[in-house]
Amino acid sequence: MSGLLALLDDVAAIAKVAAASVDDVVGQAVKASSKAAGAVIDDAAVTPKYVHGFSADRELPIVWSIARGSAFNKLVILLPLALLLSVFAPWAIAPLLMLGGAYLCFEGAEKIWHALHPGHDGQALVHRKEADPHLEAKKVKGAIKTDFILSAEIMTITLAALPDGMALWQVAGALAVAGLIITVAVYGVVGLIVKADDAGLAMAARGRLAAIRALGVGIVRGMPHFMRLLVIVGTAAMIWVGGSIIVHGLYELGVKAPYLGIHHLASAAAQAVPDQVRAATEWAVTAGLDGMIGLLLGALMIPLVKFAVMPVMGLFSRNV
Repeated sequence: MSGLLALLDDVAAIAKVAAASVDDVVGQAVKASSKAAGAVIDDAAVTPKYVHGFSADRELPIVWSIARGSAFNKLVILLPLALLLSVFAPWAIAPLLMLGGAYLCFEGAEKIWHALHPGHDGQALVHRKEADPHLEAKKVKGAIKTDFILSAEIMTITLAALPDGMALWQVAGALAVAGLIITVAVYGVVGLIVKADDAGLAMAARGRLAAIRALGVGIVRGMPHFMRLLVIVGTAAMIWVGGSIIVHGLYELGVKAPYLGIHHLASAAAQAVPDQVRAATEWAVTAGLDGMIGLLLGALMIPLVKFAVMPVMGLFSRNV
């Protein structure tokens, strides 16, 4: 009997260790996924455009299809690649992270460029929808391709944010949990966004109380402004996070002047304000300077991508 009790004690101890390990994995996943805020916000800001021009009954199925593709990108393709990278080429994480940061800077600067030079993409999409019955499948496929790039950034940022010394299974678990959390959060929010108009219209038309009807009208009128705000926040987050990744990557590669200069200016600004706002001031100055570097890099990349990268990719695609 005593032997059985001892065995049960050992099992309980093992279970406690396992539970603690699982809690640690989940905690690290949540903490690391927060580092990918710029790409996550961009993902949430970009996706609603893929349902623009389609009937209301097709909006959620389109979002669900993109969400499944996003989960496949993260868990089936990128997760094994991230594990291989962490085992066989950990030295490549920083350069790849900087590559992703540069892409974020470029994407943010390009959004600003297009905002200053608007086109007619939305109306063109409506006309293409009327002429192409397969446009939904094409838009979903295009969204999943775009998501692959953003997911690659998210998984790389998450991998780099995990602490050293984690076992391989813990790294895999943390990446999987982070990928699922981000996918559910992004596409859950996207689903709410794309259906907010319909909910507002229903409240405005069928609400029994005047307050509910007024709230519905407010939602309908406010959604365009909210979407513009979301795009602005997403663009700012991309540029800030991208610039921060570049600055930290250069520091790790031995180019320490940008990081140290930003840190010095942020510390000096923090010392010039009351204690209550020092931390916020230091963060704001750091984020602002990182963002300025990100915007400058992104602006320089626009002509490079347009006149060098895209022509080369076009030649490659024609030869394949």
